[in-house]
Amino acid sequence: MILGKYKYTESEEKELLSSIVILVDTREKKNDHVIAYFDKYDIPYKKKALKQGDYSFFIPKNDALSIVRDTYFDSEIIIERKANLNELSNNLSNDRSRFEEEFSIAKAHKKYLLIENANYSDVVQGNYDTQYNKKSFLASLHSFNHKYNLEIVFIPDHNYTPIFIYGTMQYYLRNQLKS
Repeated sequence: MILGKYKYTESEEKELLSSIVILVDTREKKNDHVIAYFDKYDIPYKKKALKQGDYSFFIPKNDALSIVRDTYFDSEIIIERKANLNELSNNLSNDRSRFEEEFSIAKAHKKYLLIENANYSDVVQGNYDTQYNKKSFLASLHSFNHKYNLEIVFIPDHNYTPIFIYGTMQYYLRNQLKS
């Protein structure tokens, strides 16, 4: 990544971090809570068809910082969001080949599977409303974790999802700038 080759001052880093524009996949559904949060807190976002994941980010062109064009990170970091365990269990049981293909072709080296309105304990205890066997559910989660180098994140209260998305993207960029 070219941004990591430059040494920015502290104020330039702050400017870069605050300029992040969150990319929201145009196929993303039932994410009004995410968009409402971004709107409320003036977090810039752009709806765009993403090849992988539901969320990523870009840095807009900034001549003052020698960023001559918009710089996209959707091939480096993605977040795939599932609204609940029911949606995820459907992906793992009925749409598994398509779901698995999404992760297998994803070029991003940082991949997150974000599961809203649930805890790991809900999977263990079978606290979801599908016929998907809890042992199979757990096995699939652990398998996907290792097979596709996923970070699986449970967010029991979906109101914290936009904070996680924004913070994840900011700190990814921050660490890239520091390396």
